[in-house]
Amino acid sequence: MNDIPTFTPEEIDAVDLPDGAVLDGTDMPAPSDYLSAKQKNGIPLGADEIYKETWGWLKQRNCENLVNPRLLESYSQAFARYIQCEEAISQFGLLGKHPTTGGVIASPFVQMSSQFQKTANLLWYEIYDIVKENCTEVYEDYGEDMMEKLLRQRR
Repeated sequence: MNDIPTFTPEEIDAVDLPDGAVLDGTDMPAPSDYLSAKQKNGIPLGADEIYKETWGWLKQRNCENLVNPRLLESYSQAFARYIQCEEAISQFGLLGKHPTTGGVIASPFVQMSSQFQKTANLLWYEIYDIVKENCTEVYEDYGEDMMEKLLRQRR
């Protein structure tokens, strides 16, 4: 009782099958050296880690080839500089000393931090828009925005 059919090689010739999908793996472009350069305090900037993390996020969404590596580097550097300024604020405080009068002034790191954060956010929105417009699956990420979640549930 053998129910397994047997075929000759001529019967199973698959010349009519279409070509398979071409799947090319893409290696992450190496981040530029300046993203991991040692700073004045001897600690590396760390933007290379942000670069790798963001590239991995893009790869999960199959969009890693759509974002220019320089855009990714710019975002990584701006975000790393923002972190660096926040660490300086934690270390030196929110107030500083005026260089000529000796009076109390706001720490320059506060304004620099704000500028780097703004720059990083603008670059992130540019990257995010590329993903949102080109992702092969519907991509919606509302994070922890409770109002957005409530509005989406009403549909």
